[in-house]
Amino acid sequence: MSDNWIEVGSLNDIPQQGARVVQTEKGDIAVFRTVDDELFALRDKCPHRGGPLSQGIVHGKRVACPLHDWKINLANGEAVAPDEGCTTSFPVKLEGERVMLSLAANKGCAGN
Repeated sequence: MSDNWIEVGSLNDIPQQGARVVQTEKGDIAVFRTVDDELFALRDKCPHRGGPLSQGIVHGKRVACPLHDWKINLANGEAVAPDEGCTTSFPVKLEGERVMLSLAANKGCAGN
């Protein structure tokens, strides 16, 4: 299972309240960093119309899609009510200053 983890850069490569896109064989994955330096990873595709979540604004543990302002929960990829839908989330962790991303999707939302 450890071979599913890839290094995607250092913590400082991702702006606080922003994201960095990682291109993988599974598609583009956005790695988000909150103001508290928490890390989350989602498929870079809003469940509504496929907007690039990586270009959205991070507020707390949510990101607002830049196309239609849908709020997506960073922890699980689910849209915040009243909107419905979800995008795939991926495990991400910090090892020292290195950001590590797992290409094995989290269970739960089938996503898009």
